[in-house]
Amino acid sequence: MEKNSDKILALLTEAYPNVKPALNFRNPYETLIATMLSAQSTDKQVNKVTPKLFNDFPTVEALASSTPEIVYPYVKSCGFKSKAKNIVLAAQKIMSDFNGKVPDNHKDLTSLPGVGIKTADVVLSHAFNVPAIAVDTHVFRVSNRLKLADADTVEKTRAQLMELIPKADWSAMHLRLIEHGRQICKARNPLCEECPLKELCPEYKNNYKKIGEL
Repeated sequence: MEKNSDKILALLTEAYPNVKPALNFRNPYETLIATMLSAQSTDKQVNKVTPKLFNDFPTVEALASSTPEIVYPYVKSCGFKSKAKNIVLAAQKIMSDFNGKVPDNHKDLTSLPGVGIKTADVVLSHAFNVPAIAVDTHVFRVSNRLKLADADTVEKTRAQLMELIPKADWSAMHLRLIEHGRQICKARNPLCEECPLKELCPEYKNNYKKIGEL
């Protein structure tokens, strides 16, 4: 690991020592469904809809017994109708193929409708305490700006971060990168002058710092 990367990871740990997921869930079933709903939506919006959804469909079996048409009004504010379809189909597949239990491995999780690598990583990390790095837009942006990764795709970014970061730290560091992206390293108008990492950040040195010195 490069010296700068060591320092960056240490500073992220110092800045965000007690990170927790922004989504609300209590078990693997809720973790899976909430994460599926969060795609192209906000965690805040998902947290608004899941209490009633999980109250009326408290188990995989209950959701699998429903239909997308019934479920859609519950999750409408989180986006596309396909989300309602996918969470019902995923629940049905869990009932038919996995004895009603949410899978605890990548292969089986990604076999579920609507579940990609990122969603599987989140479920493994937060529901089963399996080390994982889920690369969302925040993780992709922040890690590449800081040159913890140097990649043009989510897949390459994920692979580089998994190689760089000690496995025991994967889950926590993924949350720290998300938090840094939300609070400081925003997509537009990043708060560089407030950033504890600015002197280690190539993006700041090459762009924002120069602008400030003009």
